[in-house]
Amino acid sequence: MNISEETFLVNLGIHVRQLREKKGLSQQGLADDCNINKSQIARLEVAKVNTGIKTLIKIANALDIEPKELLDFPLK
Repeated sequence: MNISEETFLVNLGIHVRQLREKKGLSQQGLADDCNINKSQIARLEVAKVNTGIKTLIKIANALDIEPKELLDFPLK
């Protein structure tokens, strides 16, 4: 399968937002739990940043999920 980086990032952002909302967290709440800036979460959710593995691990930990679950989303 051939997928563009942009498509992947858009889908990742949508998935992170859905997981965050499912946990009842605001962007600020998730950012606080991850010890990162809210703008990093906001930019990730709208595909404006290619975030690093360390940040994804922090997000997974804050959401109480396995890091691989962050990448388990349908491609649109």
